[in-house]
Amino acid sequence: MDRKKRTWIQAAATLIQNANIKGFFEGRIFRGSGKQICVPGLNCYSCPGAVGACPIGSLQNALSARHFRFPYYVVGLMLFFGFLLGRLICGLLCPLGFLQDLLHRISFPLKLRSFPGERLLRKLKYVVLILLVIVLPLCVKLTPFFCKYLCPSGTLAGLLLAFSDTTLFSAFGSHFAWKACLLGMIVLLSLMIRRPFCKYLCPLGAFYGFFNRISLVRLEVDHGRCIHCQKCARTCEMGIDPVQSPNSFECIRCGECSEACPTKALQIVHPFKQITRSALDTKPER
Repeated sequence: MDRKKRTWIQAAATLIQNANIKGFFEGRIFRGSGKQICVPGLNCYSCPGAVGACPIGSLQNALSARHFRFPYYVVGLMLFFGFLLGRLICGLLCPLGFLQDLLHRISFPLKLRSFPGERLLRKLKYVVLILLVIVLPLCVKLTPFFCKYLCPSGTLAGLLLAFSDTTLFSAFGSHFAWKACLLGMIVLLSLMIRRPFCKYLCPLGAFYGFFNRISLVRLEVDHGRCIHCQKCARTCEMGIDPVQSPNSFECIRCGECSEACPTKALQIVHPFKQITRSALDTKPER
């Protein structure tokens, strides 16, 4: 999949998840029945355009509720998305991932793929998933810690609402200032590093990463075609060698390695492609 096609898919996915266009002008949150359904990616419930709910926000609200009830629906939907697509959701369907991709394409003097301690820093998103999304909301009622203290999508939603209704700016305090600084830092890092939030902080990406090896959509290597030129590894800005680790937890299934491969040894496959390929392989010769 080339970059242009991927960009159009990302833009369409972002628009579909934020189809309440009038909300950006009215400064109001959509409250229709769609808000009962979780979207696959990280897209804040409070965004004026959002027509669905964020899975991480929904999970935290359930876990931190005054009277705890296990969130079967939210967990079941997240499992469904994971088993079906894995981190392809990060690569194609997440609005926040799309924003980071656009920022990284801006010309900037310093572009980094790695730095000392970068591999260790990637573990931080698993700490965020366990501690801020699960443990602390369970222990402290009515406090969705990730949404309240860390999520840049929620900060961006707040700013969009405030630009629609400027009276909201007067309600912003020191807590929002912290989150605005964090958002600014992520924007700045996105100019230098490909998807810094996805790599280091996103709990949803951490969760979907566990499904990369078993999801129906995955990256497949044809070792018979591979000439070990390493073009795929040099292309991958997530820092993966796709031939050695095609099902890495870090792979967002963006398809850039497949595009760079001169022999087409790397392909993103799905059940329909496998069925078609099997049918062609078994077709009798005339």
